[in-house]
Amino acid sequence: MDTSSIDLQKVMDLVIEHVVSFAPKLALAIVTLIVGLWLISLVGSAIDYLLEKRDFNISLRKWLSSVATVLLKACLFISVISMLGVKTTSFIAILGAAGLAVGLALQGSLSNFAGGVLILIFKPFKVGDYIVAQGEEGVVEAIDVFCTFLTTLDNRRIILPNGPLAGEQINNVTHEPIRRVDLSVGISYNNSVDEAERALLEMAQNDDRILQDPAPFVGVVGYGDNSIDLAVWVWCKTDVYWDVYFATNRAIKPALDGANVSIPFPQRDVHIIDKSV
Repeated sequence: MDTSSIDLQKVMDLVIEHVVSFAPKLALAIVTLIVGLWLISLVGSAIDYLLEKRDFNISLRKWLSSVATVLLKACLFISVISMLGVKTTSFIAILGAAGLAVGLALQGSLSNFAGGVLILIFKPFKVGDYIVAQGEEGVVEAIDVFCTFLTTLDNRRIILPNGPLAGEQINNVTHEPIRRVDLSVGISYNNSVDEAERALLEMAQNDDRILQDPAPFVGVVGYGDNSIDLAVWVWCKTDVYWDVYFATNRAIKPALDGANVSIPFPQRDVHIIDKSV
C-alpha cells in the first residue's frame, strides 16, 4: 500500500474531524453575531427614543445612542471571537492601552466634550437665549458637543469651547420671561422730588409695553454735585426689553418738561482777577 495515500487519508480525516468539531462553534458564533447586531440596533433606537422623550438636545441624543451602539458592538465582537476559541485577554489589553493613548492625546477635546455634555444635559441656556460668558456676549445660535456658537449684536460669530464655558459663570440674560429696565435721571435741587416722581410714574403708566405688576418705581438714590439723582425702574417682557429701554429714555425729558422739572447740567462760576490794577 502506498504510504503517501495513507498520510493523505490521515490528513483528510484530521481536517474533517476539526471541521466537524468547529462547525457548531462557527454556527453559534454567526447566529450570536446576527442576533446581537439586531438587538443592538433595537437598543440604539430605544435609547434615542427615550432621550427624545426627555427632551434631550438632538446632538447629544445622537451621540449617546452612537456611543452605546459602538460599545455594545465591541462587546459583541469580543464575545463572538471568544466563542471561536480566540483568547481575548491580550486583545482587550491592547484596546485599553489604545484608549488611554487616545485619551491623553485628546485631553482638551475631551474636556470640551464633557462640558458640552453637561451643558446639553443641565441646559443653563438654550438656542435663542442671550448670554454673557467668557468675556463675550450674544445670541446662542447653536450648541454642539464641543463648542457653543454665538452671534453678537453687530452680527459677529463667536465660538466658545464648552469646557471652560461649563466651568465658569454664565449670565443668561433672556432666561426669565420679564426683565427690569434700570434708568437714572438727575433733577435740579430747585425742583420738587414729588412732582418729578409723579411725572415719571405717569409716563410709565402711559406705555402699554411697561408692566404694572410689578409696578414701576421711582426713587431718590443720591445727591450729586449738581442734581438730585433718581432711579427709574420699570418691568417689561424680555422680548421688548430694548424697545422699552430706548423709548423710556426718550420719554423721560418730555415728561419732566411737562411737570416743569429741569434736568441740570454742570455749571461753574469763573472769577477773573485783574492783577494790573
